[in-house]
Amino acid sequence: LMLVMANNFVQLFFGWEAVGLVSYLLIGFWYTRPTAIYANLKAFLVNRVGDLGFLLGIALIQAHFGSLDYATVFQQAPDFARDTIELCGGAPVSLITVICLLLFVGAMGKSAQMPLHVWLPDSMEGPTPISALIHAATMVTAGIFMVSRMSPLFELSPTARSTVLVIGACTALFMAFLGLIQNDIKRVVAYSTLSQLGYMTVALGASAYPVAIFHLGTHAFFKALLFLGAGSVIHAMHHEQDMRKMGGLRRYMPITYVTALIGSLALAGIPPFAGFFSKDAIIEAVRASHLPGSGFASFAVLAGVFVTAFYSFRMLFMTFHGKPRMDHHTREHLHESPWVITLPLIMLAIPSVIAGWIFIGPMVMGDYFGSSITLLPGTGALPEMREAWRGVGPFVVEGVQSLPFWLAISGVALAAAFYLKWTHIPATIARESGAIYTLLDNKYYFDRFNEIFIAGGARCVGRGLWKLGDTKFIDGWIVNGSAQLVGALSTRLRRIQTGYIYHYAFAMIFGVFFLMSLWFIKA
Repeated sequence: LMLVMANNFVQLFFGWEAVGLVSYLLIGFWYTRPTAIYANLKAFLVNRVGDLGFLLGIALIQAHFGSLDYATVFQQAPDFARDTIELCGGAPVSLITVICLLLFVGAMGKSAQMPLHVWLPDSMEGPTPISALIHAATMVTAGIFMVSRMSPLFELSPTARSTVLVIGACTALFMAFLGLIQNDIKRVVAYSTLSQLGYMTVALGASAYPVAIFHLGTHAFFKALLFLGAGSVIHAMHHEQDMRKMGGLRRYMPITYVTALIGSLALAGIPPFAGFFSKDAIIEAVRASHLPGSGFASFAVLAGVFVTAFYSFRMLFMTFHGKPRMDHHTREHLHESPWVITLPLIMLAIPSVIAGWIFIGPMVMGDYFGSSITLLPGTGALPEMREAWRGVGPFVVEGVQSLPFWLAISGVALAAAFYLKWTHIPATIARESGAIYTLLDNKYYFDRFNEIFIAGGARCVGRGLWKLGDTKFIDGWIVNGSAQLVGALSTRLRRIQTGYIYHYAFAMIFGVFFLMSLWFIKA
């Protein structure tokens, strides 16, 4: 609430950091598990990288605008549209572009955009209701909200918006690919979250801020539904999360199955479920964009529709259809979850069906957000979409006739063929694909890169500072060196103290002679 209701960057930053702290504590809820502690530390550190960029962006705003109040900054922003600053090499760079990119680095960490996405899949170590809370509706969408709130700044920088567009497109497509090979039911939903956050980011880059917030809202319903549905399955399976040890659960868990089916249909973008409206609106907005990178982004979001439908129904078919693959003891005790689990599923299934119908008109095609979102003339496709709007019915009819719908249907059909009929094909493809499967299985080696170069590099720097800076320079030269110098001087000076009176008398006479000589020279 602090983050969302802030009217200045200081309060926004406090709310931003508090969200990061709370997510750290929630992910590490099972504090006796080493994997949970590793996951929450990873989330905390990756978000600190993003927050550093966010803080630098806020500092630049204070330095040049002289204020951190939203209204003041947004009012002055057009006056700074042509201002430049010098970075490395002395080349002038647009001030607004630098500010927007730094703010977006913060959004990349919080909303898990490549390459700062690595923390989110591991954060599934937290309890499933926590995953549903922070990974469907609150924490990970904070970056999407922030960029939308900063639309008066981002609208002044096509370069920043193009960067947002391309990074969002990469996240939407490449994270969807990773969902294809996951066997942990919660990790499938986690990579789905990453992909859908990419869709929201693409909408931001295309200046379709209301569409991004609209998808944020519909996604909150069906993704929380899928997370809690996965939790219901895990509860029934005695904490087993591997889908290869499930199967045939629909006959034992009919309520969980129906609600999971609704969530999967919404995620795949099948009309008339909620995800169809927001995902189609994003695809339309990107298709009409003329920013550099919009062609790749359009391809990525279209391909992502097919991949999303495939992995979401792969999860559904592996879990609820086919022959039971669990052990005999687990199968004997299978039953529907109690009402405390199924009631939230039913409550979330309802908006997963109707939210798109209700909110697309006022949120996307209407003036729901008022002056809180700024759209400059000619920078986005939203005005064209609003002019072509004829109502929800025609939108659904056009959607059924469009390419995204048939891509989604193809993904569902292919998943049914692979996991209901020809079940031997996925294993054959995984075995024959070789390097591609290895690349996906290792998550594009982002974690290995971070472990070797980022974490390893930090350890090397720390080890060098410890051995050279601390041990050799501070302890060796300054502390021990000063003591050794005093000791060496003392060893030599103590020889002056002989104990003979005539030595001291001679020294006194010599001193008096020396002082008189100086006096005569000055005189």
